[in-house]
Amino acid sequence: MQLNNKFLGFASAIFAAMLWGVSGTFAQFLFTEKEFNAEWLVTVRLLVSGVLMLIFGILQRNPDVWKIWKDKKDAINLVVFSILGMLTVQYTYFVTILHSNAATATVLQYTGPVFIAIYLALRLKKWPKPIEFLAIGLAMLGTFLLVTHGDITSLNITPTALSWGIASALALAAYTIMPVHLLNRYSPISIIGWSMLIAGTAMSIIHPPHKLEGIWDTDTYLVVAFIVFLGTLIPFYIFLNAIKNIGPQRASLLACAEPLSATFIAITYFGVQFHTMDWIGSLCIIVTIILLTMIKKKVLPEPEL
Repeated sequence: MQLNNKFLGFASAIFAAMLWGVSGTFAQFLFTEKEFNAEWLVTVRLLVSGVLMLIFGILQRNPDVWKIWKDKKDAINLVVFSILGMLTVQYTYFVTILHSNAATATVLQYTGPVFIAIYLALRLKKWPKPIEFLAIGLAMLGTFLLVTHGDITSLNITPTALSWGIASALALAAYTIMPVHLLNRYSPISIIGWSMLIAGTAMSIIHPPHKLEGIWDTDTYLVVAFIVFLGTLIPFYIFLNAIKNIGPQRASLLACAEPLSATFIAITYFGVQFHTMDWIGSLCIIVTIILLTMIKKKVLPEPEL
């Protein structure tokens, strides 16, 4: 039984990462072919997924769905995480795709663990280990190769895309660190469900979901449905189960499948050109993730607000 749970955990983590990667390439399709904007897509993705996630929690009679609002500090932390964590990581990622492509955006976002390592080193007031220095160096090298192809005098992507990509990596770091205190007290499904709903509601102020833009046809409906359900709701849910079965360290390591799947789909179906330097840069960043995941380090609780 334990072996089956472990296998299910591995399979769930890989499948979730692949769905996230495919979701990013489908978002690229909406931006380039259907003239969508990132604001509407983020709003709908968060709202629908958040509502359905909370419904799942209620149907499972999960007490944490409502319990989290009974503690004032936790409720404030949840709202702050929803805006600075959930909303920011979703929005910056999609805007990076808008200004570049899904493969580049995903790889740049996955430099986030480097910022986590730096943050923890500063908080712990402890000099990084040699393996952490190696990981940081590889991440910097990988990013350099991706954006310059080894030529320091030129940029392979626009400065706007690079800026949003770095912002996306910082957002991923914040998204990972901020909810630690909440996750120690409440179930992940309640935190993710509420944070998605709150983030989607906040995004609705900028772009109400009923204000449709872009070209709507059969392909559009299918792709939007995929992004919301198979690209958001399902992978988040099964990834939580993966964490439960194999732990966060192994699950995070297997999430490396996301940039790989995003790159494969972008090249195969969308004709994105990936050159030798792009592959080397991507490999450097993936090795970075593996190295950082192998490090067993105590994660500090988030500062209470």
